[in-house]
Amino acid sequence: MAAQRHVIKKYANRKLYDTQTSRYITLGGISELVREGHDIQVIERDTGRDLTSVILSQIMATEEKRGRTDGAAAPAPVRAHGLFDYVRQRLSGPAALVSSTVERGRSDLEELVDLAVERALERFSIPTRRDLEALSARIAALERRLDRVTRTPSRPVQA
Repeated sequence: MAAQRHVIKKYANRKLYDTQTSRYITLGGISELVREGHDIQVIERDTGRDLTSVILSQIMATEEKRGRTDGAAAPAPVRAHGLFDYVRQRLSGPAALVSSTVERGRSDLEELVDLAVERALERFSIPTRRDLEALSARIAALERRLDRVTRTPSRPVQA
């Protein structure tokens, strides 16, 4: 059976209302829903703004704090493991989208800069690295030919 989706509305008075169960719910209750595998979404009632990541961050901070101060049998990392996985899964999509967009923008910018530099070098008749490498290769080839010519023994001229 698939996990139920819980839409939780946050009111201006900071109360949280689970529309699935038609009851008010605490941060601890939301934490339990996540541990049980339910999909949750927290929205601000008045604006419809998605507050899921904010609420999950609050829950994780509370779990971490509670893990240090209470005498629970399981350490905080074990109890919060499912919660961390859920948050990571929930936030990985937007992060990947931002990352790929930034990478594309960086690549486009590099191409634009390379093109601008190449045009400036051409305009001022300044040789590029490619030009200098080609020239160095030609000089090396000429040096090798010159070495061969100077190393061959000279033959006496016969009259």
